[in-house]
Parts: sequence; structure tokens; C-alpha cells
Amino acid sequence: MIVILFAAFGALIGGVTARRRGGNRLDIAQYAAGYGLAFMILGMIVALVLDRFLI
Repeated sequence: MIVILFAAFGALIGGVTARRRGGNRLDIAQYAAGYGLAFMILGMIVALVLDRFLI
């Protein structure tokens, strides 16, 4: 669940960043995908650390 939330949050941040920089729809989609993947990897690491230390 953490991974999905991180990915959605990253995609949102990426879309907003591209829009602020004046990008068109494809730029916004590319930033959203890139940030979403980066945050998803971060979420996987956080989930693994939490699982390792809490259980």
C-alpha cells in the first residue's frame, strides 16, 4: 500500500512540476511517469525497511 501511495504522490508532484515549467501534455505525462517511478522505488525501500524493523 505504501508503494502505491508513494507512486501516486510522485506522479502528482511530477505533473505539477511540468505544468509550472510550461510543459505541454506529453511533458506533463513524462514528468509524472518519471517522478512516479522514482517515488515508487523510494516507497519500496521504505516498505522493506519498515517490514524489516517492525516485524
